[in-house]
Amino acid sequence: MPIPEDVTGDEIDKDVRQELQSLPKTLAEDVARNLVMVARLIDEDPEGAYGYSRVALRLASRVAAVREAAGFAAYASQKYSEALAEFRAARRMTGNVELWPLMADCERGLGRPEKTLDMAGAPEVHKLDKAGQVEMRLVAAGARRDLGQLEAAIVTLQSPELASGSVQPWTARLRYAYADALLAVGRESEAREWFAKAVEADRDGSTDASDRLAELDGVEFTDALDEDGEDGESSENDENGEDGESSENGQNEVKGESGDAATSDADTSDKD
Repeated sequence: MPIPEDVTGDEIDKDVRQELQSLPKTLAEDVARNLVMVARLIDEDPEGAYGYSRVALRLASRVAAVREAAGFAAYASQKYSEALAEFRAARRMTGNVELWPLMADCERGLGRPEKTLDMAGAPEVHKLDKAGQVEMRLVAAGARRDLGQLEAAIVTLQSPELASGSVQPWTARLRYAYADALLAVGRESEAREWFAKAVEADRDGSTDASDRLAELDGVEFTDALDEDGEDGESSENDENGEDGESSENGQNEVKGESGDAATSDADTSDKD
């Protein structure tokens, strides 16, 4: 697969670079460049990232960082069986448990939520750092919902991390998952409260909490009209003295049930 000339391979983390030192220099450079492409594409083009990860895997399957990257690319492409196999391989090579929540979520993706819950109760969970333990809660709550155990999902997410007033990298996603679980059982007022708390913590737009909050408040987003389309036609109608209803809509407005204009931030969504 083609790699842009500006990708040198030096962009990778020093820990990964150190792992690649076990390879011949030219091979290590080729693997590094493919890993850089995986990192570049995994969010916007998961399939493209997956393709580069397969190249790296063919070149250096005995390097743990390569197996891990292949796992992430397969996971992003929803190839959960492959992702699970690669994560397991990386874990065998390193003995590290940090991939445990992702492995458990792969079990969910494969339609085995019971296996996910077994993993959530395994001793490995106690070896995870705080971020890993929160991630495991999110995955376990998702498995409960897969099984139709909605109230149990709510209980799973109730934790000191949820109650904490401090904002951590996982705070927005945890609050969002809790709000969504509350909404699923019809506890709308509580769900609104927690979506609002998720918005407060969502500094990088990792969730669509603001959109969900707007929906609960009955706020409707109105798209701006195409300058060369309906908008132009309505302006022409106004000039001719005709009734131009579209001018009343107000471009880029957000309208509530009462018809009053309001403003809202649009965030990107994330998975439970």
